[in-house]
Formats: sequence, C-alpha cells, structure tokens
Amino acid sequence: MKTIKNNITNEIIIKNSRFIALLYKINSSDIDNILDEIRDNYPKATHYCYGYIYNDYKKSSDDGEPTGTAGAPIMNVLEKENLNNILVVIVRYFGGIKLGAGGLIRAYTKATTEALKVAEYIELEEGYKVEIEFDYNEEKQINYILNNSEIISKKYDNTITYQCLVTKDTLDKLHNYNYQVLENLQITKKED
Repeated sequence: MKTIKNNITNEIIIKNSRFIALLYKINSSDIDNILDEIRDNYPKATHYCYGYIYNDYKKSSDDGEPTGTAGAPIMNVLEKENLNNILVVIVRYFGGIKLGAGGLIRAYTKATTEALKVAEYIELEEGYKVEIEFDYNEEKQINYILNNSEIISKKYDNTITYQCLVTKDTLDKLHNYNYQVLENLQITKKED
C-alpha cells in the first residue's frame, strides 16, 4: 500500500472544460476542511467531485454530475493504484460542450490518472497510535524499542507517558509494558 509524498495540482482541458485535479495526502479527518478550502479557492467552478481512501474508509461524490460519472471513476483509479490516505478532488469548470456519461467517466479518470503520474509515492504499513506508560528506570529500554517510531508527545509525572506511532512489530515488542492502542492507521514505512 502507498500514498503520495506531497500534495499535487494538475490541470487538463477536455472539450473546453477545465478539470483541475487536487491530490492531498491525508493523515486525519480534515477532509471537510480541505473541501471547504477548495470551494473558497475555486468559487466559480461548476463541480467539486472527489474520492478518498483513509485507512479502511472510502467515500466519493459526483457533486451534481450524473450518478457514477465522477466520484466512482476517481475511486476506481485510487483502488487500482493501491493508494491510501489520499483525497482527490477534481474541480470542473464547464466549457459549454456536454461530454455525455461516457465522456465524463473518461474525463474524470484521465484527470485523476494524469495527476498521479506527476506524484511521488511512499510506502505505507500497518501501524498504531499508542500511549505507553512506564517507570523512569524503563525509559532507556523504551527509547531503544521505539528507535524507528515517531514519538508524538512525552509527559513526565509520577510515571512517563509517551504517545507515538508504531508498527505492528514494535507493538509486539512493547507487550510487557502498559500501553493502550488509541487508533489503528497506516503509517509511512521507514527505510532501513
């Protein structure tokens, strides 16, 4: 499984209609904010069609285009490319020539595919957001176990509490420590 390394903007024109593909790497449920921002940035667009995959959740929208002619083609490309943690929004400015259902499907597929050709990819693997609580004398060992993990926060009180992103292997290594899984997610695969 993979995702894009950076956000991408790519535009194509088909029969006078502008199709602006906006690709976003998403790591949280900020999708509604991104969609609102796009509507603000492209206020005179005719349609804002999208598809996204975040962990196991998938959603798409035709945003006024005939049913199945925009969101589904976008989603088909994302699934075919085995992408995750990605939002694709295609902003369309109608150019005066109707494309028909088949033409719209081809246009939204092409807009998505062309934008993905420009993208760089990073591998994802199964991961977890965890909270670990441990004694001060265990800190060195915990830091050793977490050497390839992303530590989000550290709290020093009567005990030490870390919040971090870990792989399945690291989670298994932590089985002797008091930890709580906060969220299952896809995390960027670390290069060895």
